[in-house]
Amino acid sequence: MTVDALDARILGLFAAEPRVGVLEASRRLGVARGTVQARLDRLQREGVVRGWGPDIDTSAIGYPVTAFATLQIEQGSGHTTVAEALARIPEVLEVHTITGAEDLWCRIVARSNADLQRVIDQVVIVRGIQRASTVIALAEQIPHRVLPLVDAATKPQPHLPG
Repeated sequence: MTVDALDARILGLFAAEPRVGVLEASRRLGVARGTVQARLDRLQREGVVRGWGPDIDTSAIGYPVTAFATLQIEQGSGHTTVAEALARIPEVLEVHTITGAEDLWCRIVARSNADLQRVIDQVVIVRGIQRASTVIALAEQIPHRVLPLVDAATKPQPHLPG
């Protein structure tokens, strides 16, 4: 799916002010209410917009420690089975299959460093996990963001030689 400049403006406004409302968004953007609603419906239907829920700060709800773990799984265990088990651990926020020496990458949060040990202990007892390596994030330099990517998607792609 392609995103055009109007889509990017709509997404930017709703990302900055999720409670703005379609009528107010149409007024601010200078387009018809029906246009904004149709664009939002299409963006959601096509999977560009995955949800309208609040962006929750894990530190503010008592989980100030963020860690990243790479996991090596036993051959034949299957990524899906391991990921399903990890999904049952509330502190495991993301799991991605990766390339390289390890098989999975996880973003984990905890209430403290000692609590992180408890979470890691839960992770490593998951059947199929052979080894885990964890690093603790000291500070967030760039928070999760996608709007610069949305803006870039509206511009023509540079032609690469080759």
